[in-house]
Amino acid sequence: MTRFVAHGPDPRDGRIYLLSQELQLAIDVALATDRPLLLSGDPGSGKSSLAPFYARENRLRYYEHVVTSRTQATDLLWSFDSVRRLGDAQVHRGRLDDGAYVNPGVLWWSLAPESARTRGGLLQDSHRHDPLNRFQHEHAARGSVVLIDEIDKADPDVPNSLLVPLGSQEFTVSETGTTVRREPDVAAPLIIITTNGERQLPQAFLRRCVTYTLPGPTPEQLVEIAHRHLEHEGVPFDNELIELAVALADELVHVRENEQHGRERLPSTAEYLDALRACRQLGVRPGYAQWPLVRSLTLAKSPQQER
Repeated sequence: MTRFVAHGPDPRDGRIYLLSQELQLAIDVALATDRPLLLSGDPGSGKSSLAPFYARENRLRYYEHVVTSRTQATDLLWSFDSVRRLGDAQVHRGRLDDGAYVNPGVLWWSLAPESARTRGGLLQDSHRHDPLNRFQHEHAARGSVVLIDEIDKADPDVPNSLLVPLGSQEFTVSETGTTVRREPDVAAPLIIITTNGERQLPQAFLRRCVTYTLPGPTPEQLVEIAHRHLEHEGVPFDNELIELAVALADELVHVRENEQHGRERLPSTAEYLDALRACRQLGVRPGYAQWPLVRSLTLAKSPQQER
């Protein structure tokens, strides 16, 4: 399911990200080896936000596909509208062009945008632009970034089935026999794949990826992230707000270090920003009467709440 994320607490628009030297090196290694970068880490740690940030910073096309339990490997390559074709077949006596019912997926667009525009020979007059590129009005580069989000939600056959098209950078559309391969003037895309560790990934798939685990945030990193987000939102990061940001950063680290027993997941950057926004809006500070409830709602979530 390819989706466009609306603005909100997690806009994923690529405008704000604190990129560490270690993570930048992981990206450089993935590019140098032409391998996908597999990111793991706590939910809310910023795995999914890296791809749009890197694409925006480097003025690259950006594609995103969010994996679900129903995702098939071909969904990232192409989809075939069999329902529309069946309806057309019932009213047309002549032979139908199957290419008219093929819709290129994110990997097709990233590898061969000109081919995607023609769908193997059939020009899409109404889609001469790149419909899946989230930055299409800003970036029309020959390189791209593809986010395959939460790969661990898919059946194990999905990552295994992606090995060949990701490795060879070509595939064949079964309905039309069209072979799609990376076009000569198109740079190899940066493929970023995220996992929350909900399901073990196949070893063959792991072997073909550059893997990196995002570490837990430090208090200093959390405060810097808060500064960037609030500055982007037009909120002055004054001394009072800095004190609140520091106090909440220390509280989050305390929760992560001392309250792990019985916890399905640990709070991370997303929870920290929620707590900061809530406390700022409601005028709550650690030590206030309302703080224990705000803390349990944002930082120290119980397993029952998470489920």
